[in-house]
Amino acid sequence: MLASATVRGRRETRRAPALFVATGLVLALALPGAGGANPTQQADALRSQQTALGSRSHAALMNLYSLDSRLSQARAQLASLRQRVFDVRAQQARVVQEQAIARHAWRESVDALGAHLRTLYEQAEPDAIAILVGASSIDDAVTRLDQLQFSARLSRQTIAQTRTAQRSLARLRITLAARADELQHLLAQAEETTAALEQARTQRVAYLASLARQRSLNAKQIDRLQVASAQIAARSQTITAEQETVSVAAPVSTDGNTLTVSATGYSLPGHTATGMPVGWGVVAVDPAVIPLGTRMTIPGYGEGIAADVGSAVRGETIDLWFPTLAQARAWGRRTVTITLH
Repeated sequence: MLASATVRGRRETRRAPALFVATGLVLALALPGAGGANPTQQADALRSQQTALGSRSHAALMNLYSLDSRLSQARAQLASLRQRVFDVRAQQARVVQEQAIARHAWRESVDALGAHLRTLYEQAEPDAIAILVGASSIDDAVTRLDQLQFSARLSRQTIAQTRTAQRSLARLRITLAARADELQHLLAQAEETTAALEQARTQRVAYLASLARQRSLNAKQIDRLQVASAQIAARSQTITAEQETVSVAAPVSTDGNTLTVSATGYSLPGHTATGMPVGWGVVAVDPAVIPLGTRMTIPGYGEGIAADVGSAVRGETIDLWFPTLAQARAWGRRTVTITLH
């Protein structure tokens, strides 16, 4: 790194190799927006996400099962209501037909009674004496009297029966119309419920598919990160061997000890010497003082991990990464007491 009076804004052309010990690869860097998380940490995060996605997939599948059950019931109810509506409409059609028949029978009975009355009027209503005088025998007289009474009585009964039938059919028609309206309302509700359940099912299936795709992508990404992690570990072993030949100072114990250091802010894109991307929480240290892979708490900055080195970082000094140059300048250079973990 190139050091300025208050901030390191860029790194020197030749970056010193980063010593990232194997144990440092598996240390968790639990920082919000940690762009500098190493592949192992990213893979661990993806595995946690895979577990969460699995739980969400299971919950979504159970929800889909419930939706399918409710949708099956709703479809059965919808089919039943449609059949009932069909039956009621068929009954209404029969009632209309029967009303037409009853009206026709009533008109015929009225016409027959009218014709009978006109005949009696035109021929003058015969009395019982005339019928007896004109009869050829007693049996003939009784027969004529019976026919006269029966004809009139039959016409009146037919008219009364057809009127009763018309009134009954009218009441039945009103009842069927009310029933049809009620069934039509229930049918509309059932159709709306079924449509909503079908839409919910479609969305749930799409959600499950998206979870499956995400899990598949995560699995591929985990595989790539594991390969990258192995490559970084191999490079770290080589760098460790090289650094051990030039390190002379004994490193500080990292078991909860504190260390007062000069901390300088810097900002630049890129990767550490091992290939890990820079990001919030990446701290450049002198590995002779603070072993790489050491986690630390920096007052005013937060959690960090010793993940890089630089020729300008020597002794009890550290560099802290910031996403913008303005933030790095705002930090400047300050003396802080850090806690090593």
